[in-house]
Amino acid sequence: MSLRPPNLFAVKTHVETGQQVLDEEILAEQASALGRAGAGVEKALKKLWACDAEDEARPALVQDAADKVYGFLIQRELCGLRDRREVISAYGIPGEVLARLGVAGPKK
Repeated sequence: MSLRPPNLFAVKTHVETGQQVLDEEILAEQASALGRAGAGVEKALKKLWACDAEDEARPALVQDAADKVYGFLIQRELCGLRDRREVISAYGIPGEVLARLGVAGPKK
């Protein structure tokens, strides 16, 4: 009969495979891209909110915000996050931006 030391004293070696390293890098880049896209949405919406309704630049700002929101929603879907309602309510995306995207606003 042989004796084995308890697993508590066993030296555990963690060997990462190339696939695991690659998967971690991909997840990190997805998170970073999602963060950059979210920051772009915030910046575009701040510009839009600062603009008067009668300002000539407003249609361009609405289109820019719609483009940023669209890219952000696509990036979220690539990460597996498909619920748009959370984004719409969290960022307070105005109806005129949502109309450009063809997205219905949050239900009240």
